[in-house]
Amino acid sequence: MAGVTVDVKELGHCYLFIAEVPGLKNKDVKVQIENNSILKIAGQRKREDIMEYDVKYVRLERQAGKFERKFNLPVNANVENITASCEDGLLTVMVPKNPPPQQHKARNFDVQVEAGSYGKQELGETNRR
Repeated sequence: MAGVTVDVKELGHCYLFIAEVPGLKNKDVKVQIENNSILKIAGQRKREDIMEYDVKYVRLERQAGKFERKFNLPVNANVENITASCEDGLLTVMVPKNPPPQQHKARNFDVQVEAGSYGKQELGETNRR
């Protein structure tokens, strides 16, 4: 399996995953979400097959083969609106953040107390002995 290096950045409104995929096109890379919380980047680098029999590699450094990386997404990731683009050997995946939940603002208020009493039936105490 060929490795892929990935930088992960957190911005105010999103998370960015930037993967180096030199020589690959959009159709060679697959971006998926698994279990609503895992970002999966996968693909395959192919080596050019040379049909000549007299070719001998002196050095073979470029990796070829399948690759796959998985990342656990934060709870506030908006997995419904993820976008990805592949250009100049860089795959950029943008994962927007969900807005933070509204803060429950504590408040104080008075409750009106009226004269009278509640009956046992109203409080659910009908079968008490």
